[in-house]
Amino acid sequence: MIRALYSASTGMKAQQLNIDTISNNISNVNTIGYKKQRAEFATLMSQVMEYAGTPTSATTISPTGIEVGLGVRTTAVKKVFTEGALKETSNSLDIAITGKGFFQIELPDGTISYSRDGAFKLDNNGDVVNSDGYRLIPQITVPEDTTEIAISPDGTVSVIQQGQAVANQIGNIETTNFVNPAGLHSLGNNLYVETQASGNPIIGQPGLDGLGELRQNFIEMSNVQLVEEMTDLIMGQRAYEAGSKAIKTSDEMLQTVNQLKR
Repeated sequence: MIRALYSASTGMKAQQLNIDTISNNISNVNTIGYKKQRAEFATLMSQVMEYAGTPTSATTISPTGIEVGLGVRTTAVKKVFTEGALKETSNSLDIAITGKGFFQIELPDGTISYSRDGAFKLDNNGDVVNSDGYRLIPQITVPEDTTEIAISPDGTVSVIQQGQAVANQIGNIETTNFVNPAGLHSLGNNLYVETQASGNPIIGQPGLDGLGELRQNFIEMSNVQLVEEMTDLIMGQRAYEAGSKAIKTSDEMLQTVNQLKR
């Protein structure tokens, strides 16, 4: 009975983390470039009372044995990097990646971070930056007299300036991929940094070597599906309730034992 209390409590803790993860997904359903997370679990060790194959007589063995599980543990909260839906905008600096890849964003300390958020702007120097003012790498500087910006699927950035009819190329946007994107560390603000688990960044031209192409005037929305999240939320809630009932049942059994002698 004590074992049941401990096992049920691990289940409630696991479902609490599961619901926390689902709630975070739901709260970011409209976050540009957000990638949903999924809590993953595994069984704890089992208490073996009799091993399978234990002799039960001179000529027979136990076909199954007796093992009692001791609960569940969290193994990972995995980032799922499937592509989100694209939303068309009227901003020429909105860029979406169709396929694999990340934009390179320079943090104030010089560290390079990575993002799927392509809602870019211009700062006071004409540099292309994200919503926090962090520069896109390689640096792209748009001239003051620019009247039109064009970004091709391969990352080529061209502008038409006042008094000119021909576009001038001012730079190229490169994208980055990783062997294991799920191993990236999230900094918040739609930014990730590499870790030993993610592997080293693989920088290349959009559309080549497995990297996705760029789409100007589009942003990539979150890949969260509300129907799935609500279904998972209900399942997590019911599992949490079941765990609480298991604890209550174990408590009532202990109470019965304590009342055997008065």
